Amino acid sequence: MQPTHSKTIGYVLWIFGFTGSHRFYFGKPISGLIWLLTGGLFLVGWIVDLFLIPGMERKAELRYRIGPVDYSVAWILQTFLGYLGIHRMYMGKWLTGLLYLVTGGLFAVGWAYDFCTLNTQITEINARKGGPAPGPPRADRLIEG
Repeated sequence: MQPTHSKTIGYVLWIFGFTGSHRFYFGKPISGLIWLLTGGLFLVGWIVDLFLIPGMERKAELRYRIGPVDYSVAWILQTFLGYLGIHRMYMGKWLTGLLYLVTGGLFAVGWAYDFCTLNTQITEINARKGGPAPGPPRADRLIEG
C-alpha cells in the first residue's frame, strides 16, 4: 500500500519545526499552532519531536486517503510557496490558487487556514477521485496489490 505521508518529509519539515510545520503535515493542527506560537514549545518540544515523528507518521497513515494528490508534494509547496497559492494549483484549485498568487495567500490568512486544513482538503479530493479509504490494509486490498 502506498503511504500518504513520509517520515523523510516529516524530518525535513522538522528542521523548521519551531514553526510547527511537521506537526501540521502529520495532521496535528492544534499542536502545530502551539509550536508556531511558542517556537516549538520553547525548542524543548521541537527536540522531543525528533523521536515522535515515526509514531506521527503511522497515525497519519491510518487517517488519510491516498490518491492523485500527494500529501508530501502539497505540504512542501504549502510550507515554502503557500502564500503564492502553488499548493492550491497543484491540487486543481486554480481559481483560489490564482487569488492567493495576487493577494499573498489572501493576506496570509488563507495561507494560515491551509496549514490547519490541508490534509482534509487533500483527503476530500482523493476521495472524490476514487482513492481507497484510509485505515489499515484489508485482505482484499492485499490481494489486489
